[in-house]
Amino acid sequence: MIWAAGFRTAVISPYEQLQFSEPRGFADQTVRQVLHLAGGGEALRVRLTNLFGRTPLTIGSATVAVGDRRAALTVDGAERWVVPAGGEVVTDQVDLPVAAGDDLVVSLYLPEPTGLATHSHKPAERALIATGEHVASAAFPATGQPEARYFISGVDVLAPAGTAVAVAFGDSWFEGVGTTIGRNSRSVDVLNRRLQHGWVVNQGIAGNRLLRDGVGEHGLARFDRDVLTVPALTHVLVHFGINDLGLPTMLGEPAVTADALVEGFRALADRAHGAGLRIFAATIGPFAGAGPEISTPAGLATRRQVNDWIRTTDAFDGVFDVARAVANPSAPDHIHPALDSGDGMHLNDRGAEAMAAAVDLDDLAL
Repeated sequence: MIWAAGFRTAVISPYEQLQFSEPRGFADQTVRQVLHLAGGGEALRVRLTNLFGRTPLTIGSATVAVGDRRAALTVDGAERWVVPAGGEVVTDQVDLPVAAGDDLVVSLYLPEPTGLATHSHKPAERALIATGEHVASAAFPATGQPEARYFISGVDVLAPAGTAVAVAFGDSWFEGVGTTIGRNSRSVDVLNRRLQHGWVVNQGIAGNRLLRDGVGEHGLARFDRDVLTVPALTHVLVHFGINDLGLPTMLGEPAVTADALVEGFRALADRAHGAGLRIFAATIGPFAGAGPEISTPAGLATRRQVNDWIRTTDAFDGVFDVARAVANPSAPDHIHPALDSGDGMHLNDRGAEAMAAAVDLDDLAL
């Protein structure tokens, strides 16, 4: 048996200049969060993060549950522990068998002021917040339900040797913006339901860029942490580019060139291959309907140029042509109306299905 990543969620700093949700902290509150597992095993351990915290994070008590099965979380046998500022803690092994597709419910009691929380900001899932300690409460007295995840970076599962894990590494088209909250309709979820062997964990960040920081550290900067540390990793799926092309105008930055994006993609491929991984790139999805601040004629032209390179390069082990899979045939810089979430930039549930269908399952076989 080996430890394999059964769930991942990429986190960002609450102190960034560009924010799509309101950061928050906690004190004498319980946060209950649902984690939809990509893969299962005989036991599990939870990864708690204070990566961008400025003060130590005290966990007063914590539980994990699947259905009516519940267990306490401990660290070195203790039910109360501290995650240092800038650090991460992995809980002790919990002998609670879980399966792919299970909803793992993690409840954290935060007795002391946490400061602003390290979080995932657009996960297409809501956290439940209650005043006081309620980690073992069946009826949870929620006072808030923000779309976010707090202080969690992943779950590892004890799985058979030879288990293969892929990482979906990129932006909101992986994280799930535009899909129905709480329905597990993200493209990664749909792809996992297609797979017969192995699974894919989700390290998408809405607003994330390949080349520049802004919303989360840029892809090249976070690759080591969010990809190479994933246990049982064999493959990487990449979708970047929309935010590299769309955000500079909004932020008053110089435009990103096709050459710069190509160089960044090549660097990503080289680092994956250097680690013995297979890497597959998505073409950059259409975003012409997002409005003039984002979908500039120059940015859309660069998208077409980079996509032509992605389709023909040998830098990657393969390509999944998301752009063609979701485009409006009569206006290919736009998302097909039936697949558009309504903002011209993100996919709805049907669009996420089309994105997942663009992946050749043979590419993810060992």
